[in-house]
Amino acid sequence: MLLDGIHHISCITGNAAINLEFYTRVMGLRLVAKTVNQDDPYVYHLFYADQLGSPGSDLTFFEYPGALPGRAGAGMVHRISFRVATEEALSFWEARLGAKGIAAERAGPALRFSDPEGLGLEIVIRDTRDPPLIAERPDIPRDMALTGFDGVRAYGQREGSKRVLEEVMGGAGAGEWTWEVRGVTRGGTIAFDPAPDLPARPGAGTVHHVAWATEYDEHEVWLERLQQAGIRSSPIVERFYFRSIYFREPGGVLYELATKGPGFTIDSPLEELGTRLILPPAFEPRRVEIEQRLTPLPTP
Repeated sequence: MLLDGIHHISCITGNAAINLEFYTRVMGLRLVAKTVNQDDPYVYHLFYADQLGSPGSDLTFFEYPGALPGRAGAGMVHRISFRVATEEALSFWEARLGAKGIAAERAGPALRFSDPEGLGLEIVIRDTRDPPLIAERPDIPRDMALTGFDGVRAYGQREGSKRVLEEVMGGAGAGEWTWEVRGVTRGGTIAFDPAPDLPARPGAGTVHHVAWATEYDEHEVWLERLQQAGIRSSPIVERFYFRSIYFREPGGVLYELATKGPGFTIDSPLEELGTRLILPPAFEPRRVEIEQRLTPLPTP
């Protein structure tokens, strides 16, 4: 069994309207799902991705209106990396961000910046065999577009994290305190840095968890593998659009194993993704109540 790279990355925002504006109009991603946190249905769960809503490109946000700014610390991801294919594409993004008043720093083959709430982002040039995951926008040429996740950087406990990544999750070393988790079609990396002195503070602009992609029919076996390795986890949780298993690796980073299907087209045609609030069947009888409690958002 192999994990097929990163499935999605879930974060926290205190302002869904500003978040939507940035990730669709600046980053050029498609809003593919406007749904709710299934553990708290009065909280938005927004999914931005490529045109098809593919695993490997899903960046998601829970909205807690007015949430105070957070601070990444021990046991938290502090930077998310997206891929582009060429030097020309990286220069395109440097110019695009600059034109929109967003400060960005070149660091070799990478461009680093933050979203409006301080979430650390990075665009890197990556020569890879992975199929590109691209959102279609008229103001971003296809050969300049983001092509999916490259990886994340976290503050963690390196030795314990290494054991779980290599012995349980099938990861391979890919640099100094960096591991690649690669499956049949995609790979994604996680790198660990020493934690800062200031304590972690979850809040707006922080990462909640990183999900790794699994095949649907292998999920039961993954649960058994975690148990055999002595790793405490949730049971399999039915999320309707995918199934999930949650656990914390030794450094404290929250991981999810998420199945690659069935996906968002299970209840919406592809062309309508992101245009209306979608609810799993269990919440549909409460639609009116839920919609009244959520922040009104425009359709991108």
